[in-house]
Amino acid sequence: MLIYFRVLKESFNFALNALRNNKLRTFLSLVGVTIGIFSIIAVLAAVDSLKQEIEGSVSGLDNSTIIIMRFNFGPTDIPRWKWQQFPDVSFDEYQYLERNTPNIEAATFTLNVPNENIKYEDSQVDNVPIGAVTDSYYDIEELKLDEGRFFNGSESNSGSMVVVLGYEIAHKLFGGAPNAIGKEVRIYGRKFNVIGVLEKEGAGLFGNSKDTTAWLPVNVVRRMYGDNNKNTFPQIVIKPEKGVDNAEFIAMLTQQLRIKRGLKPDEISNFFVNQMQGFTDFIDNITGSMNVIGLIISGFSLLVGGFGIANIMFVSVKERTNLIGIQKSLGAKNKFILFQFLFEAIILAVIGGLIGLFLVFIVSIIASQFTGDFEFVLSPWNMFIGTAISAAIGLISGILPAISASKLDPVEAIRTGM
Repeated sequence: MLIYFRVLKESFNFALNALRNNKLRTFLSLVGVTIGIFSIIAVLAAVDSLKQEIEGSVSGLDNSTIIIMRFNFGPTDIPRWKWQQFPDVSFDEYQYLERNTPNIEAATFTLNVPNENIKYEDSQVDNVPIGAVTDSYYDIEELKLDEGRFFNGSESNSGSMVVVLGYEIAHKLFGGAPNAIGKEVRIYGRKFNVIGVLEKEGAGLFGNSKDTTAWLPVNVVRRMYGDNNKNTFPQIVIKPEKGVDNAEFIAMLTQQLRIKRGLKPDEISNFFVNQMQGFTDFIDNITGSMNVIGLIISGFSLLVGGFGIANIMFVSVKERTNLIGIQKSLGAKNKFILFQFLFEAIILAVIGGLIGLFLVFIVSIIASQFTGDFEFVLSPWNMFIGTAISAAIGLISGILPAISASKLDPVEAIRTGM
C-alpha cells in the first residue's frame, strides 16, 4: 500500500513541475475550464438566488395557506376563455366560509387596488401600494410591528378610518415610527389615523415590499370602490388549523363555496382553490427548468475547455516522449506514467474551476452591491459541484492522453523523442 502512495506522490509532483515549466500553455488551458465553470456556477447561483428571493417574498405565508380567487396559480385544464369569465369572490362569500367551515385558524378577505398617494401636511409619498385587508391578515402574514398596533376586528368590520404604514412610508412622512403614531394622513382625499408602523423588511424581488405599503380596513376601500369594480382584485386567504388534512380541507372549502354559489353537480367550479404549496412547486418547476437550460448552454463552454485540456495533454505527451522512454527504461511502471499525466490534467482542470468559482464569488459581491436588498447566493453545495465538475472534466480529458503515454514502448519512445 505504501508504494502506491509513493507512486501517487511522485506522479503528483511530476504533474506540478510540468505545469510550472509550461506557464503559457497552462494559462491557455485554464481559460477554457475557468469560463465553463464560471458559466455553470453563475447560472446555478443566479437561479438559487432567484428562488430564495421568491420564497422570501412569500415567507409570511405557510405552505398550507389557501387562496381562493378566480385565477389559478399554475396550469389548468379549464380553457382560458372560460376561466376569464369566472366571477370574483365576494366579501359575503368570505364571511360565509368563515362561519360555515370548521378547522379554520384564520381567514382574511383582501382587495388589490390601484396605488394611491399619501399626504401629511407638506410631505407626500406617491404611488403607494394599498393593502385592503381584514384584521386577521395580521395573523396570516405574521406581520411584525415596529410601533403601535394593527387594526382590530371591530375597526375592520366597521371600516374605521385607520391605517398601518410600512417602515419606509413612515420615515418619509414623519422621520420615524414613534413620530407616526396618532398622526392623521390623507388617502383618497380623506383623513386616516396612523395606528401602527411595521418593522423594516427590505426590498422584494420586483421592488414590492411591505416597507412601501399601507394597510387599510377592507370595508373602507369597499365603500369607495364598491363590490363590482374591475379595478379591484379580491381574494379569500385561509389558514387551516395545524394537523388538518389539507386535501380534505380543500374539498370541504370547495363544496361550501359551490353551495353558496348554487352550482349544480354537473357544473364545474367557477373559482380556483389555490394552495401555497402548489405555488412553491410551480416555482420549483420553473427554477428547475432554468437550471437545466442554463446547464446545457454553459456545458458547451465546459466542453470546449475539456477539449482544450485534452489537446494540450496530447501535445504534452508528444513533447515528453523521450522522458517517458527514459523513465520506463529506469523501471517506471505504466501506472506511474498514467498517474503522472492524469494528475496533470485533473490539477489543471481543478485550478481552472477554482478560479471560475472565485470569479463567481467576486461577481456576486459586486452584483449584490448594485441590486440593493437582492442577495446573490453562492452556496457551499454549488462550490462543491463546481470543484467536482472540474475534477471530472480533467479526468475525462486526460484519460486518453494518459493511457497513450503509459502504453509507449520505452525503446521506441527514446528513439522517437531524440
